[in-house]
Amino acid sequence: MTIRLLLADDQHLVRAGLAALLNLEDDLEVVHQLPDGTGVVDAIREHNVGVAVLDIEMPEVDGITATQHITDAFGHQVAVLILTTFGRAGYLQRAMAAGACGFMVKDAPADQLAEAIRTVHEGGKAVDPTLAAEALSTGANPLTDRERDVLRAALSGASVKDMAAQVHLSAGTVRNHLSAAIGKTRTANRSEAARTAQLNGWL
Repeated sequence: MTIRLLLADDQHLVRAGLAALLNLEDDLEVVHQLPDGTGVVDAIREHNVGVAVLDIEMPEVDGITATQHITDAFGHQVAVLILTTFGRAGYLQRAMAAGACGFMVKDAPADQLAEAIRTVHEGGKAVDPTLAAEALSTGANPLTDRERDVLRAALSGASVKDMAAQVHLSAGTVRNHLSAAIGKTRTANRSEAARTAQLNGWL
């Protein structure tokens, strides 16, 4: 039986190269490609997709949000494999929480990727072992949703006033969330906290 695949990656050359590699496998067929996660649920329905292979960092709708949309629409009938350049433990944790069955980095050998696709299609889990070990040692994301919101706003270097307008909170509430996030990330200021959270894949 041929496993029908959807690929979503914002880099056209990467997506095209990946499709060419996977189509060399006798039992795999890339039936649709997207530049981000927009419209992923409709595309899966239209093309009768069995496994969605998604990048994480994409414009409009990122891979983790798209994973949640797929899980909400199909449950475990459609498997999601995250394939990313950014092997961050926090990304792995968030992807699996959203319903992904696999998480691989883009420099994995083609035969490993093909095998991972077969594994998730059969209902198994396929996770890069180095990342899995790192995720266990790092622990869970300590930040609340609101703390993540204000740290995302802090990445641009915005003032507290601008951040408050961006996340629709009062300036005092933003300061409280920033203070909590700085404590949880064990950093000295909001810029360091935002960078640390980003590097860990918590944002």
